[in-house]
Amino acid sequence: MSDYQATAAWAQAADAADPLRAFRDEFLIPPHAGHDSAYFCGNSLGLQPRAVRAALTAELDDWAQLGVEGHFKGRLPWMDYHEFVRDHLAEVVGAQPSEVVAMNTLGVNLHLMMVSFYQPTAERPAILMEAGAFPTDRYALESQVRFHGHDPADALIELEPDEPNGTLSIAAIERALAEHGPRIALVLLPGVQYRSGQAFDLKAITELGHRHGCTVGFDLAHAVGNLPIQLHDSGADFAIWCSYKYLNSGPGAVGGAFVHERHARAVLPRFAGWWGHDKSSRFLMGPEFVPTPGADGWQLSNPPILALAPLRVSLDIFHRAGMAKLREKSLRLTGYLEWLVNTQLADVLEVVTPADPARRGAQLSIRVLGGRARGRALFDYLMEHGVIGDWREPDVIRISPAPLYNRFADCLAFAKAAQAWART
Repeated sequence: MSDYQATAAWAQAADAADPLRAFRDEFLIPPHAGHDSAYFCGNSLGLQPRAVRAALTAELDDWAQLGVEGHFKGRLPWMDYHEFVRDHLAEVVGAQPSEVVAMNTLGVNLHLMMVSFYQPTAERPAILMEAGAFPTDRYALESQVRFHGHDPADALIELEPDEPNGTLSIAAIERALAEHGPRIALVLLPGVQYRSGQAFDLKAITELGHRHGCTVGFDLAHAVGNLPIQLHDSGADFAIWCSYKYLNSGPGAVGGAFVHERHARAVLPRFAGWWGHDKSSRFLMGPEFVPTPGADGWQLSNPPILALAPLRVSLDIFHRAGMAKLREKSLRLTGYLEWLVNTQLADVLEVVTPADPARRGAQLSIRVLGGRARGRALFDYLMEHGVIGDWREPDVIRISPAPLYNRFADCLAFAKAAQAWART
C-alpha cells in the first residue's frame, strides 16, 4: 500500500524529503500568474538548465577572442568538442563511450543507420515496425523501402496493438517474428511509445529479432533520459534518439546514435563524411575513406558547438543525479500521479499507459471519459491554469513528471485543476 495522500501538506513533505530536490533549482521553470507553472511537457521539450546561458556565452567569447584558434586553444577546444559529451551520454544510455556519438538530429541519424543496417534482399525485404509509429519513423522506413526498390505495402509489416488501451505485448512481437521472420531484414521499434507511454524490453526484443536473423534497432526519442537503458547489454545493433525531450538540450537539439561495439570495425555500407574519417589521418586529406572505429565513424561533419553546449550542461546534471536515483524518484512521482487519477478522478479520467511500472517511464497518457471534445476542453483548461502537458490525437493528454525538476506538489496541482474543471 502506498502512503500517498491528496493533500498539500503531504505533497510538501514528500518534496522536502526528496534527495534530488535541489536539482529543480538548476532549471528555469516557465512562470504562470506570478508563480511557477506545473510543467509536465519534458516528454516533448525539456526545460532549460540555468547553466546553458553561461555555457553558450563562453563559446561565443572564445569565438570572439580566438577566431579559428578556438578549435585548438579554447577552454573546451572545438576540434574535440563532441568528445566532451561522450562519457556522460554513454552513462545515460548504458553504453560504452565508443558506442555513442552526439550528431545530427533523430531523422537524419535514422536514415544514416538504415543505410548500414537495412540491407534488404529479395528473400528478406521487410521491416517489422509498430502500427501508428511516430511519423518520423514511418516516413523514413517507407522511403528507405522505396529507395531499395521494394513496395511498402509488402515490405512494411506493422504490428497492431493487442492489449487494452492500445499497447503491444512481447507475445505479439514474438508471433509476428514467428510468422514473418524469414522475410524480415530489420526490426525497428521504439523504446517508449510516444502516444501510449508504453516502455519496451529492448533486450527481449533484440534476442527475438536476432534469433530470426534480423537486424534490430530502436528509436529512443522518448526513452533516453527517461528510463535507465542498457543499450550495450541489450545487444541491439543500433539506436537513435533526440536530445530536446528528457535530455533538456533545447529545441531542435543535436541528436545521438548508438552502434554496438561488434560493428565498430565492421565493413558496412554507410554514407561517409570527412568527420567520420579516422582521426589520426583525417587532416592528411586523403581520397580513401577510413572510418573511425565505433559510432564516431558515422559522423558526416564537424560538431555543432553551439548545439552541443546545452547537451554538455544537461548531461553533467544527469551525471551528478545518477540515472538509478532519477528512476527511483520517477517511479514514486509517476506512481503518485497515477494514484491521484485513480482515486480522485476515476469518474473523469483513465490512464491508458501500462499500470506495471516496469512497462512505463515518466509519461502517463490520460484519456478523458466522454470523448475527444471533453478531453480537449480539459487540456485547454489545464493550459490556461498553468498546468502544461501536451495533446496527442485523437484523445490523449500526456502528463510527464520529470524527476529532475517536477515535484509531488506539481502532480497535486494537476489533480486539483482537473477536479476544478470537472465541477464547471
